[in-house]
Amino acid sequence: MTLPKIRTAAASSLAAAGLLFALAGCSTPAATQPTASAPASPATSSSSAASEPCAGVRVIVDSGALKQDAADTSVCVAVDAPTLASKVLDEAKVKTEGTTQYPTELVCRVNGVPAADLEIKHKGGTYKEACSGMPAAFAYWALWVKPATGAWAYAQEGLATLKVSPGQSLELLYTVDGAPAAPAA
Repeated sequence: MTLPKIRTAAASSLAAAGLLFALAGCSTPAATQPTASAPASPATSSSSAASEPCAGVRVIVDSGALKQDAADTSVCVAVDAPTLASKVLDEAKVKTEGTTQYPTELVCRVNGVPAADLEIKHKGGTYKEACSGMPAAFAYWALWVKPATGAWAYAQEGLATLKVSPGQSLELLYTVDGAPAAPAA
C-alpha cells in the first residue's frame, strides 16, 4: 500500500530532523525575549572555559560548518539539580529563535546565527535561512548532551523537556550536509 509508505517516509523524515523541530520548546523568539534579566544562577564565560572544570552544566554553542565565531560560546551555568535545558540556555544568555510557522517548536537561529542574508554553502548550492517554516534538512542546529564521564549523544528530547544535571555538557551545533557529525571531544 502506498499510503503507509508515505506516512512511514514522512515519519522518518521528521524523526531524522527530530530535535531540530523540538529544540525551542520553551524558548521564545529573540524579538519577544526580555532584553535584560538576572539569571537565577551565575554563569561564567571565558575563552578557555571549555577546558576548565564546571561544577554545573557546560553550555556550548558551536556554529560548526558556518564558522560564525561571534555566535560561539562556552559557559558554565551553576545548577545543583536536574534543570530544564531551556532554563540553562537562558541563564547562559544563549538566545534561540524559532520560525514564523513554528515559533516555539524548533530552533532556527542561535545568537542570531545563521543571519537571514547569510548564504549557506551546501552540496546542492547555496541556501538562505528565512526562518519562515521548517529549516532545511541539510542545514540545522542539533542538540547534543554529554554526561560527566562519557561521549556526546544526540539529545532524545527538545529544550522544553530535556533536563541536564551538574557535570553534564549541553551543545548546540550547526550542521551542514552532516558535518560536523558530532561535537568535538
